[in-house]
Amino acid sequence: MPLPSQNFERRTPMPVSPEELYAWHEREGALQRLLPPFDNAQVVETSGSFADRRVVMRINVLGPVWQTLIARHRLAVPGVRFQDGQEQGPFARWEHTHEFLPAPGGSELLDRIEYALPLGVLGQTFGGAFARARIERMFQFRHQRTREDLARHTGFPMKSLRVAVTGASGLIGTQLCSFLTTGGHTVDRLVRRDAGPGEIKWDPARRTLDARALEGVDVVVHLAGENVGGGRWTVARKSEVMKSRVDGTHTIATAVASLDKKPLLISASAVGYYGNTGDSVADETTPNGTGFLAEVCKAWEASADPARAAGVRVVHPRLGVVLSGAGGALAQMKAPFLLGVGGPIGDGRQWFPWIAMDDAVGALHHLMAAGLEGPVNLVAPASVRQAEFAKVLGKVLGRPAILPLPAFAVRALFGEMGQGILLDGQRVAARRLLESGYRFVREDLEAALRFELGR
Repeated sequence: MPLPSQNFERRTPMPVSPEELYAWHEREGALQRLLPPFDNAQVVETSGSFADRRVVMRINVLGPVWQTLIARHRLAVPGVRFQDGQEQGPFARWEHTHEFLPAPGGSELLDRIEYALPLGVLGQTFGGAFARARIERMFQFRHQRTREDLARHTGFPMKSLRVAVTGASGLIGTQLCSFLTTGGHTVDRLVRRDAGPGEIKWDPARRTLDARALEGVDVVVHLAGENVGGGRWTVARKSEVMKSRVDGTHTIATAVASLDKKPLLISASAVGYYGNTGDSVADETTPNGTGFLAEVCKAWEASADPARAAGVRVVHPRLGVVLSGAGGALAQMKAPFLLGVGGPIGDGRQWFPWIAMDDAVGALHHLMAAGLEGPVNLVAPASVRQAEFAKVLGKVLGRPAILPLPAFAVRALFGEMGQGILLDGQRVAARRLLESGYRFVREDLEAALRFELGR
């Protein structure tokens, strides 16, 4: 005999009206923003209007086990509530009601779920506590991100921007585009394949882009570029990394320069610009350092000169290591720690310039209205050494952080790339970002890692 449904409920005050809270959920990008980075869920397809939307997802149930989840919206009352129910998936039953209630200072988000696990008593006995804990983690994340995103949007002085984004399918670009669309902005994604609705075709390798497609754009955010950590730095690999950044940036800068109405150009760079800083603190006035990464960043930024020469305001966000539970450096570092073999890299004294994903996205959003020009460091205010980072990551994951990866092993395994990315470090200050009024949502490293990893 199957068990009765289990019940879950979470309430959180929100800084907007119930109508705006409903509208946030209704906009493109909301589902992506609500997916916890630690749950390995992938949206396969969405179809239909919001009131009867059908969503197909692949979800990681446990370890190597994945399942398809199909859910459909129903009973939508604009500004009040909507429901989604599982049509196919890991639960025997899943009914989720989203309610948007009036409350002092804005509204209250109420998520109510009735669910039942498969296999009746057996499923509840062996999987009930695990399922409950996973739901708790998921909705703690969802409510916190929703509240923080809404606060950013309500405090933003510019409404309904049209933003073109390169690298839109990358780790940062995916979250930035979703964040912008939930805020009511229009996003045009630049793609290398044939363009569909809301897309613009370009070919950075051939330096081709029809500038007319950018007419009317308010901001161009250029994030595209070959991954610098994708393998050993052979001569060919270094050429690919350099060429991808120089060609892509030159293509964007030339197109923007030709427009009658010049948009703001936010063209990414990285803190590798400063080379290995040792214990010296680098801010935006610090000169270019030495090494391959410093050379790449210098050429990368210089490739935007055609836009500057045409009077375009150009901002170069120099990004630190962006922490996301969904991929990138943190995902690579997490694996050995979970196996119990994590620890400092080299002597661990090199500085580790990190920034949480939501602050990377929030800072890029902030730069659209901050009136800044030139380089702006995007790093968390609390710098840490690599050994401290390893210690905190081990604490968050509940694993030891005592097995160092010696410098000689790093050089043997990764060559010049290992030296430049893992053994060299930058102690960087976010001086201009903070002076412009940006407020971080995750300044503390442990809090940032717990949020991204669901711990």
